[in-house]
Amino acid sequence: MIVKPLPSAVTVICLVLLASPGNAASFDCAKAASADEKAVCSDREMDDQDVEMSVLYNRLKQLVAMGARGELETSQTAWLKRREACGSDRACLSKAYADRLFQLRMSFDELAKRGPF
Repeated sequence: MIVKPLPSAVTVICLVLLASPGNAASFDCAKAASADEKAVCSDREMDDQDVEMSVLYNRLKQLVAMGARGELETSQTAWLKRREACGSDRACLSKAYADRLFQLRMSFDELAKRGPF
């Protein structure tokens, strides 16, 4: 089994900062159709959270084993439904992003505990 190194916090921050403003990493803001997507695209803080979430999710997806990858994808699909259910409610969206970012960070922590890297 090949183990890829975890991204450092500096790497994740750099990736987030390099993402183009106004275009969330997980979807194309020019094609945003749902209320939740439009709300994310119109709010810089939420857009930044979306970029960070997408970077963490995609990196984590590359690092986990096949079985865990399926679980990760299932949890992401469930989270996307939760985000969509928020509509344009910014408080709901902000809570959804905070919760998802926490989950993804905890998943990275669990991987790190299993080392060695």
